[in-house]
Amino acid sequence: MKSMKNFFSKGNNTVDERGLDLNNLPKHIAIIMDGNGRWAKKRGLPRTAGHKAGVEALREIIKVSSELGIQFLTLYAFSTENWKRPTEEVSALMQLLIYYLRKEISELHKNNVKIKTIGDISRLPQAAQAEIYSAIELTKNNDGLVVNIALNYGARDEIINAVKNICQEVKNDKININEINEDIFSKFLYTKEIPDPDLVIRPSGELRISNFLLWQIAYSEFWFSDIFWPDFDRKCLIKAIIDYQNRDRRFGGIK
Repeated sequence: MKSMKNFFSKGNNTVDERGLDLNNLPKHIAIIMDGNGRWAKKRGLPRTAGHKAGVEALREIIKVSSELGIQFLTLYAFSTENWKRPTEEVSALMQLLIYYLRKEISELHKNNVKIKTIGDISRLPQAAQAEIYSAIELTKNNDGLVVNIALNYGARDEIINAVKNICQEVKNDKININEINEDIFSKFLYTKEIPDPDLVIRPSGELRISNFLLWQIAYSEFWFSDIFWPDFDRKCLIKAIIDYQNRDRRFGGIK
């Protein structure tokens, strides 16, 4: 691609983009955006400064994903467990969400990006909900990169809600219990219109899933990095994709 540089070099994160196969890209990348607070603490800054820096990283990763032709990008922005954080931090995160959508939505729309969400956003402040619905409505007909934002999302809650809804459908004689399979179950998840992630990325040095897409990542490839999210950039994403492309995905079978 004309706009892609061929070579990046910084410390041990050297990446040669010539190793990237544009014909073998993951269709769906999911990212746990982690490490904002520790990034700020390392610099003697308040945690909110880390979240603001994380937004800059987000802007770049969306741009690169769109440029490469990635079809779906799911971003773990706020979990059901994040409500346990200090009230001031939660409030700052909500204000940052509003600020980002207001500032970036026109550019995202111009670049054919489609905004979707997963999770129960009804618990978010009304102002945040309004910006989310406005962004979804504005971009609903776009057919480029789908940016799927996980807000007030928890995989266990998602699965429990799916079970409850399926039970109700069985009770109403709309589903035969003996016909329930993986495909039917998947249709009751938040991600019913989105394929399962091919690649899951978690920066910040943590090696856990943190209640993220537990059903959907059964056969996803994982890529972990010690880099905090605010420092996660184009070369990091390219490096993760190249690593993904060098793996042998067998889905439980044998080649």
